[in-house]
Amino acid sequence: MWFKNLAVYRFSEPFTLAADELAKHLQQQAFRSCGAHDEFSFGWTTPLGKATETLVHTSNGFMMVCAKKEEKVVPASVINEMLQEKIEEIEALEARKLPQKERSRVKDELIFELLPRAFSFSRKTYAYIDSQNGWLVVDAASPKKAEDLLTLLRQSLGSLPVTPYATGLKPSLVMTDWLLNHTAPKDIIIEDECELRSQTEEAAIIRCKHHDLSLPEIKNHLDSGKQVIKLALSWADRLAFVLDEQLAVKRLKFLDLIQEQAAEIETYDEIEQFDADFSIMTAELANFFPRLLELFTTEGQA
Repeated sequence: MWFKNLAVYRFSEPFTLAADELAKHLQQQAFRSCGAHDEFSFGWTTPLGKATETLVHTSNGFMMVCAKKEEKVVPASVINEMLQEKIEEIEALEARKLPQKERSRVKDELIFELLPRAFSFSRKTYAYIDSQNGWLVVDAASPKKAEDLLTLLRQSLGSLPVTPYATGLKPSLVMTDWLLNHTAPKDIIIEDECELRSQTEEAAIIRCKHHDLSLPEIKNHLDSGKQVIKLALSWADRLAFVLDEQLAVKRLKFLDLIQEQAAEIETYDEIEQFDADFSIMTAELANFFPRLLELFTTEGQA
């Protein structure tokens, strides 16, 4: 289990629940499949899939949880076609034009009628709690997916005192300086991808992939006032990722040093493999997060 995207939050108060206590809270909102007329269902499921029924997986003090969302899909084209037929039928029968409010009601009734026959799809969002260091980490590529999990966790616990981690310096300005003036710290390597945005009303965006970012054309864009809002980086030959202006980590890769460490651990089943990977990943990220925050302070620029 290797996270690919990181939305990182800090607890403003110590998280004191043990794993079994946390599991009891989550059980109140355990995932249940959609009923016939439910548009979606959202709740907690086991991080280990069918291998176990526990809602909280623990390793070395880290606690992993998993939220599952199932949604019914009724194609818009099907709804629109049937809706038009229904409206025409009613208008012909009653010899009047349906107002918008009634059209909306007919549409809602139609969707309710179609839901039992609709296809469904589901997705899982994983997160873990590092209570010792005060982190909550969500594997989510979008802020909405992360916020959905936080909302569910907040409902399960009654409260969730977390905030996105903040830094002393604006990340976009720091990354712009790294790229423009070659001032990245020694343990940070700038890779071959970036996204630049102008500060004008048009907010023009330049995206570069598989590109030498030291070329003059990149400098010209920065000299004209564009700022770095995404930058591909690697850290200490251990992690590679794309960092954005909100300090969200995207497309995270654990490099050879970490993968070799994982390969050396002998495991005999799915649970042992999951546990080994989870232990290595969380230990690595526990070292990475303080350094990431430090990079965006005055003291961390050396």
